Amino acid sequence: MKNYILALTILLSSCSFEQVDDEVVIYTSRQPQLIENLLDVFTEETGIQVTVLSGDAQQLMERIAVEGVDTDADIFMTVDAGVLWQAAEKGIFDPVESEVLSSRIPQHLRDIDNQWFGFSKRARTIVYSKTDIDPQDLSSYEALATRRFKGKLCLRTSKKVYNRSLIASMIEANGSKRTERVVKGWVNNLAEPVFSSDTNVLKAVEAGNCSLTIVNTYYLARLIESNSVENLGIFWANQEDRGVHVNISGAGLVKWSNNKGSSIKLLEWLSSDTAQEMYAKANKEYPTVDGIPLHPVIEAWGDFREDLIQVDKLGSMQSDAVFIAQTAGYN
Repeated sequence: MKNYILALTILLSSCSFEQVDDEVVIYTSRQPQLIENLLDVFTEETGIQVTVLSGDAQQLMERIAVEGVDTDADIFMTVDAGVLWQAAEKGIFDPVESEVLSSRIPQHLRDIDNQWFGFSKRARTIVYSKTDIDPQDLSSYEALATRRFKGKLCLRTSKKVYNRSLIASMIEANGSKRTERVVKGWVNNLAEPVFSSDTNVLKAVEAGNCSLTIVNTYYLARLIESNSVENLGIFWANQEDRGVHVNISGAGLVKWSNNKGSSIKLLEWLSSDTAQEMYAKANKEYPTVDGIPLHPVIEAWGDFREDLIQVDKLGSMQSDAVFIAQTAGYN
């Protein structure tokens, strides 16, 4: 009789798990239209339903942390390694030991403890006015601080995590003192006050308000595809040393997920060839897996050397980057 009760208990537990673990709830700061088609394909292939709750990354992180065991979130998906690092520091992720993810996602594009994984790459490099700048005069992020570019530079605000991560990568490469001098040089070379978005700063270069800037490449790709610009050229920074600054969008398994089996299946699926091509092309980003076809606009820009920094350092150095930006007067 005891054996029967034990067997029945195991059977009921198993059935209960199967009933729960057939869906995935994603909390994400990504725009829904960038991932909806992708997730529909996942559901078609696996039968696993996916629900998406989108919002501000910081607010979603706080919500998951506050909800704890009561959270509906199975996966937290967002942009920038700095934000993913912050989420890991809040203790909301569960490490995922997966041969699929370990073999597909390069080591420097995932958390060293496998708490989160990068699923697309975002190159942040120099864009210039073809009428004002000879690309032969360009070389690196650091060189934009020289007197040659006085009154020619436009930048997005340092309050955006993208620029904080860029500064963090420079601290790792050059040390704090040199990075502070470079950022001060940028500020001295500004043609206008800082802008609120990459799109606005690109439009300022196109309009002739300034001659060059630093942006994520997908913003330029969007403007090119919509025929909104014709005078902008792209230059791959730091090709003679560490390479172009590359960040990620990525995701991790929430510690309190009720659907861990299905959630890990989704994370692994996001590293597949099908998902990598769809995920990157949707926002004109770069796949994290090598050999995946690119969006035609970014394919036309050719290959480049990328900075192979361990991307979680972009998070651990965020406070140093903020301090340097404030000290340098970079708003």
